[in-house]
Amino acid sequence: MNPVMNAVAHAAPDVDLSVSIGGLKLRNPVMPASGTFAEGLEKVMDFNRLGAFVTKTITRELRAGNPLPRVVERPGSLINAIGIPSKGVRYFVEQTMPHYAAYDTPLVVSISAPTAEGFASLAAELSIPGIAAIEANISCPNIEEDGKAFAMRAESTEKVTRQLREATKLPLWVKLTPNTGDVPEVARAAEAAGADAVVVANTILSMAIDLKTFKPCLGNIMGGLSGPAIKPIVLRQVFQCAKAVKIPVIGCGGISTAEDAVEYMLAGASAVQVGTATFLQPAAMTTIIDGLRSFCLHREIPRITDLIRGVVIEEADEPDLAWLDPVS
Repeated sequence: MNPVMNAVAHAAPDVDLSVSIGGLKLRNPVMPASGTFAEGLEKVMDFNRLGAFVTKTITRELRAGNPLPRVVERPGSLINAIGIPSKGVRYFVEQTMPHYAAYDTPLVVSISAPTAEGFASLAAELSIPGIAAIEANISCPNIEEDGKAFAMRAESTEKVTRQLREATKLPLWVKLTPNTGDVPEVARAAEAAGADAVVVANTILSMAIDLKTFKPCLGNIMGGLSGPAIKPIVLRQVFQCAKAVKIPVIGCGGISTAEDAVEYMLAGASAVQVGTATFLQPAAMTTIIDGLRSFCLHREIPRITDLIRGVVIEEADEPDLAWLDPVS
């Protein structure tokens, strides 16, 4: 046999890393979390390797964001109170979109609004060529519910999602908050109202105090906790949501390595979003993509989708331990 042909014949088979999220085909399941990604990262990674782009959250109005300081580090985590600064829709369409148009990676636009009608209007305006999907960040305050986030309650989640669904034909991803008492119920409400996928989850509401000044470390007093410290909590929520809904779940929370991403997929996630890890290692996402391929090759897993919902749950042997069974 020709030496080249012989080498090809004995080469390790490649892994199919592609996934489908609400009708949108991604080359792999790795993408940025909204607010943690910018055009300048093209200097350290090939944007065409990512599964999708997810933009910083866009609002209709111009927003300066929260008062300084906006970020504080804590062991294994980061607390931020950025406040969704935004240059508005026109700037995004005219200045930001052309930059991403140079790549063949799907562009997912994250949006936020204070009312359900505002969400719907923004989704309709951004349902234009060049945008592959809309991610609705319903973890933001809802002025119709005394400032509570839409995703805190199933009823408000269903209302805003239904109006979003009527406003756009693009795939609709709904980003949930981990700060509610029943994330699966909220996920079911989003699914019932027409969401194509749910993103689980945003940051966990938290706080830090400066022991020198006795003042809050953040100008906004409270902020969102992210990073490895929140992974066990959000991983549990992904597992619960994946059992509760039939639409894809996108895991987001403390993913720093390929092993983290595998855990999320075993728990039921069809894709993952990477946030805080990018601040620490700008090329984290491509490193995770390479790690997923290596993991699957090592375990002889031909398709990354074979990992989804693959966690093995064994029934308790002792009746007294039955309460530990997370499936019941």
